[in-house]
Amino acid sequence: MDAGFRTPLLDFFRRGEVARDIRLLAAQGALAPRAHEQLGLLMLLVGDQDPDIAHAAEATLEGIPRDSLAAFLARSDASAEMRTFFALRGIDPADAPAPDAEAPIVETGPEPEPMPDEPDEKKDGSTQRKIASMTIAQRMSLAMKGTREERAILIRDPNKIVAVAVLSSPKLMEQEVESIARMANVSDEILRIIAHTRAWVKNYGIVVALTKNPKTPVALSMNLLSRLNDKDLRTLSTDRNIPDVVRITARKKVVFTK
Repeated sequence: MDAGFRTPLLDFFRRGEVARDIRLLAAQGALAPRAHEQLGLLMLLVGDQDPDIAHAAEATLEGIPRDSLAAFLARSDASAEMRTFFALRGIDPADAPAPDAEAPIVETGPEPEPMPDEPDEKKDGSTQRKIASMTIAQRMSLAMKGTREERAILIRDPNKIVAVAVLSSPKLMEQEVESIARMANVSDEILRIIAHTRAWVKNYGIVVALTKNPKTPVALSMNLLSRLNDKDLRTLSTDRNIPDVVRITARKKVVFTK
């Protein structure tokens, strides 16, 4: 059953692009960083075609204390779809809502190992080596629970779901999203997710970063041009690093507004 809301991680699972071992971990409650995503994944995975995954998701749901679920369902940001799903299981919203949903409702995943204290010049190499030795599931966990430095590496991970996990981290700040939006060495899927996340494109700096990034899909850049002020349009109109059609359109907009 669909959870009734969207996040980068949930959308990835909805599209059926997730390997069996990762789906199994999610069914065990080990991947999602927030209660909303965790319950959304479990709702999705109880209907998985793989019986082991469906059974694991069912067992995880059964293991969540009913009081915790009832308190979560009483929150104003719990979706109607979630309330319906759990009502069919005999769980209704509590009188008092849960005060916080920034953590998983049940914690089954391992905590990332802390980095040893080292000089900055050595720490970069240590972080790279540590990440290179990890499994996909471990990198996903680190992407959602690790440090800003680790997220900056993992957002460029060749496995898209690891990079998507970075965008699902509760620790991710808008300044980081703006930095990611400038990166020409991230997947265009990551730039597409940023551009389609309403809360992020309310930030003007992120909009500018996306339009200046040559890796951003042209259709997205074109849609964002109308959001730019004259100064940034002029900058784009002479930028040889972006696609010609974006540069030419920016030039026409500058001429039109004179």
